[in-house]
Amino acid sequence: MHIELPEKRYYGIGEIAKAFDVNTSLIRFWEKEFDVLQPKKNAKGNRKFTPQDVKNLQLIYHLVKERGFTLEGAKTHLKENKSQTLSTFDIISKLEGIKAELVKIKNQL
Repeated sequence: MHIELPEKRYYGIGEIAKAFDVNTSLIRFWEKEFDVLQPKKNAKGNRKFTPQDVKNLQLIYHLVKERGFTLEGAKTHLKENKSQTLSTFDIISKLEGIKAELVKIKNQL
C-alpha cells in the first residue's frame, strides 16, 4: 500500500488513519498490541507518530491487512524474520511507489 503523507517530524493519529483508510481505534489497538509502535504523547494524551512509526505501521498493515496474518502471527513474524520482512517490504513499497508515479503520468497523457 502506497501512502502519501507530507514531510513532517510528527503526524497526528487522524492523519495516519486517513492515509491508511482505517479507523483511529485500529491504530490505537495496534499501538497496544505491537511493541515496535511507540508514539509520543503530549500532556493532553494526543499521540504523535514519527516517520519511523509510520514505516512500522505500514509493515504491520501489510502483514495484517494485505497478507492476511493474524495479530499473533504478525507479532511472531516480526520477531523472528524482521530483517527479511523489512527487505521484502522495502522492495514492495518501492515498486508500489513506482507504479503510483507511472499511473499518475498515464493519467496526465
